[in-house]
Amino acid sequence: MQPTATVILKSGRDRSVRQRHPRLFAGAVKAIDGRPRDGDVVDVADNKGEWLARGVINQQAQIVVRLLTWERDEAIDEAFWRRRVQAAVERRRRDPALQHTDAVRWIFGESDGLPGVIADDYAGHLVVEISTLLAWRALPALVDALVGCVAPKEVVQRADDERLKHEFGGTVPRAVCDALAGQGPAEPVEIHERGLRFLVNLAGGQKTGFYLDQRENRARVAAYCKGAAVLNAFSYTGGFGLHALAGGATRVVNVDSSADALALAERNLLLNSGAQPGQRYECIEADVFALLRDLRAGDDRFDVVILDPPKFAHHPGQVDRAARAYKDLNRVGMGVVRPGGILATFSCSGVVDAALFQKIVFSAALEAGREARVIERLTQASDHPVLLSFPEAEYLKGLICHVE
Repeated sequence: MQPTATVILKSGRDRSVRQRHPRLFAGAVKAIDGRPRDGDVVDVADNKGEWLARGVINQQAQIVVRLLTWERDEAIDEAFWRRRVQAAVERRRRDPALQHTDAVRWIFGESDGLPGVIADDYAGHLVVEISTLLAWRALPALVDALVGCVAPKEVVQRADDERLKHEFGGTVPRAVCDALAGQGPAEPVEIHERGLRFLVNLAGGQKTGFYLDQRENRARVAAYCKGAAVLNAFSYTGGFGLHALAGGATRVVNVDSSADALALAERNLLLNSGAQPGQRYECIEADVFALLRDLRAGDDRFDVVILDPPKFAHHPGQVDRAARAYKDLNRVGMGVVRPGGILATFSCSGVVDAALFQKIVFSAALEAGREARVIERLTQASDHPVLLSFPEAEYLKGLICHVE
């Protein structure tokens, strides 16, 4: 696909492009030489006309060009998409951390040079989720390349609706919705992780069906659960809870607002132990904030409390509100940790960085009247790599704290 136009930058606005950041924002553009259509390949030049990079334009979005290559001779064609997919897959195949699971993220957006593309493999069931116009246009070539590389049993195509709205000026075209809707197996598929078995709902689960980014963190938190009573808040389908049981927990309480997720958590228990949910493994459908307040007011305390909430901030304008929510959550969460116990707390809000998150947890400890020490810092799994020229890819952060 040949470039149809050249995007010319304002004076002094070329630094990020030269540093190979994959996002070019509309405010940096001085002019466009040509009349490209959204989704076309364009070149990018500095204020003096020097060629800098090549990408795909979308004049409806704040990110006006998704940059793809800094090699002038590299064309954006089917061979390009195939090379990118093959390189991403090969990186995972060489990763020793992924040898104990059959659920892998093959593609992680900009970190693999494929903006807006997520590809997760659940025991041969491939879920491809898109969130950019670029990904929508390239989807057939991307799927063909993935099928050629990993030979899945099936391919499920999904859309990140919220992000796509920004790409299409507020309304996602019907053609996009129709092509990506209503696909996926009716029954959950089974995956394996460190000897445990999990059922994953590909048709309607959160994210692409499972939280692959927490894979290593589930094992790390489980290491503190021997002989422990564990509260797993925002439990979804019980990933942390089942790892806690495998680590020797004497009691696990999963809390989530979704009855469907908790039903799958109970099925996961049966799948692994054959035991019915009971006193040792309990699932409670409730608002986590409200339940934590009720527990704090009562006498029930836990040796390990896990707080893994959904994203509280989607963009920088929501950071202050998110910070208040994280502080409130951690304050009441610490209130149900036994003295000498463990708090494992997480944030998946990319705009809340690790330093700010630690300050928030510190403020929560002060207000809770508890003394807490960070004993481990956690991040996303290795199949969610962070491209150094795109630090925004590092979104998940966690702290394991000893609480007095």
